[in-house]
Amino acid sequence: MFTQVEESSASNPAEHEVLRRTEEEKADFEHWCRTLVRRRLMDWLMHQYATFLVSPDDLDEAIDFLDLPASKGFVIHLHHTGYSARDARHLMDYLCERVRQAGYRRQLADRRVFQRDGVIEEVERYYLKPAPGRGSEGKFTQRFGNVLIQLLWRDGQLHHLTFQANTYNDHLFEAPEAFRGLMQALTTED
Repeated sequence: MFTQVEESSASNPAEHEVLRRTEEEKADFEHWCRTLVRRRLMDWLMHQYATFLVSPDDLDEAIDFLDLPASKGFVIHLHHTGYSARDARHLMDYLCERVRQAGYRRQLADRRVFQRDGVIEEVERYYLKPAPGRGSEGKFTQRFGNVLIQLLWRDGQLHHLTFQANTYNDHLFEAPEAFRGLMQALTTED
């Protein structure tokens, strides 16, 4: 196995499998969704996004926001927080469920292990797409774009969670909805 990991890369992982949660993990996730930990994480995320919009220099060191024309999102540097791998996985799953509730379908759920720059990386990821549709002018709708959620470990240590919405800038697609709407969908309670 060690040789296999040494010779691996992101495009040719040593391990690549469908990401599945056990029944026990699913039950634990349902419980976690009702905890103060989940509530605090989402309140913190909402507060950090509001801070980013008005005073980006005042952000917590544990988060960065991405704001490019075709790509918006955030990275939570989990190694700067006190959250466990359990909390990080549940947060990843929670974000995925919130995006699905916003009219998206899960296109991909996988786990990969590979070596990059002498470090063994393990990545769990979800890739979600909006429900297909056409707008009033016959162009494809894209809502907030395609959403990628990734959880990364480096040499067995929890490292970061990435949430990224990538949009199309193409004449075939309507303009995307504002990322702010997706953040509201993530952080607003039902």
